[in-house]
Amino acid sequence: MFLYVALFIPSTPLFSPAVFGENYYILPVLIGLIITVSGQLIRGATIGLAYIIRGGKEGKVYAEDLVTSGIFNHCRNPLYVGNILMLCGVGVLSNSLLYVAVFIPFFLFVYQAIVLAEENFLRSKFSVKYDQYAATVNRWVPSLNGLSATFHSMQFKWKRWVLKEYNTQYIWLSGITLILLFRYPELTHYDAGLRNTLLAIILPLLGFAYLFVRYLKKSGKMKE
Repeated sequence: MFLYVALFIPSTPLFSPAVFGENYYILPVLIGLIITVSGQLIRGATIGLAYIIRGGKEGKVYAEDLVTSGIFNHCRNPLYVGNILMLCGVGVLSNSLLYVAVFIPFFLFVYQAIVLAEENFLRSKFSVKYDQYAATVNRWVPSLNGLSATFHSMQFKWKRWVLKEYNTQYIWLSGITLILLFRYPELTHYDAGLRNTLLAIILPLLGFAYLFVRYLKKSGKMKE
């Protein structure tokens, strides 16, 4: 959450009218959306095809199984790659040099430390099996080789994606909405009334969708 709040800290812009002209805003909006949506697509594909339960449990690294199918057959940490792209994308979208130059490198450092700790745990738990996996699959850079075959050989579980990602989706889409409407008054032709109307429509709709999916999950009416 802190990394999303940091998007709105005043900063020198990455793209300015002085350098890129009066239509400067097209660049951060277009580039930022492409990057952040790519990250969300990677997360979605990963969760929908072969979800992995890994993280912290009682203050220690934890993993139930060594998952090597789905997107994990192309990258050892696709969820983290998705997170990184999502945050880099919204950083560019917010047109914040501070965020891209300071917060993103810090975020990358933290993730690298987390991944190294997880790898040590997985190597100690799964031994040769993990070493063989790590020798053929990249840690960070996804391989596109055989990606089409992966999608054709597995069924995408959209309900699992919805149930696992609805909270992330709500925060992400709300953040994008706020960035677009407050950072770029050009998009609403400098009409504060139009901006406020859009906010009054979009944010409640996102909130309703969030609460609806949460209800379905908690009540058991939607299951994986």
